[in-house]
This record gives sequence, C-alpha cells and structure tokens, in this order.
Amino acid sequence: MKKLLLIIVILTISLGLSGCTKADTVSTNLSKDADQFKILRKIVFYNGITDEYMFAMEGYCSIHADVGEYGDAQLEVTCEVGKDKYEKHFLGLSDNVSYMVLQLEPKDVSAYHYKIYLRPQTLIPDIEIDTE
Repeated sequence: MKKLLLIIVILTISLGLSGCTKADTVSTNLSKDADQFKILRKIVFYNGITDEYMFAMEGYCSIHADVGEYGDAQLEVTCEVGKDKYEKHFLGLSDNVSYMVLQLEPKDVSAYHYKIYLRPQTLIPDIEIDTE
C-alpha cells in the first residue's frame, strides 16, 4: 500500500512539473523567496493621468494584489523591518492609479528544482485567548 501511494505521489509531481519551463521554475522560486523576505524590492505607485509618482517604498516586502467583491482593489504589502518585526500596508488602487514592483538585486535561484519552505511552527498555531 505504501509503495502504491509513493508511486501515485511521484506520478502526480512528475505530471505537474512536466509542463513547466525553466522560466516558470525560476519565477516560482523568486516569488517564494520574496514571500520569505529574501528579495529587496521597490514598490512605486503612480498616477496614470498626471504621470506623477505618488508613493514609493523599498525593502524586503511580500505583496498580494487583492480585488474585492465590490470592485475595490488594493495592494497588500507586508515588509520585514527588523528581526521578527513586520509592517503591513494597504495601498488602494483605482482606474488611474497603478503600481510597479521592481526587484533591486539579482538573486541566485535554481532553474531546475522548486523550493519548498516548511514552517513547523505554523502547524501548531499560537493561540491567544480573549476573555472580554
């Protein structure tokens, strides 16, 4: 039974990776590194009507574009600002406000192997009790 399960897992992984190009693998690995705060980025917001930069931030940041159910859109930016210190920013998007995210330094990542990050501490959550 264990051998059958192992064969199924290997086949599933093989089929999933068979359509991936080198660029896909590198892109995935860079995104994973950015989400682990290992990529220095510059995030720039600009107004498409006035052609002016409105805002810029730089640091080890992870981003998530969030489009709400009612058409409201925002960019969620979480940045590592120190050892075990983080800040989260919500930046609104509109039809005339756009953003660019630039990687400021090259990063060595594998073009042939996917990165997997395991965080055992997330398997057992940190529970807080609110008695109010």
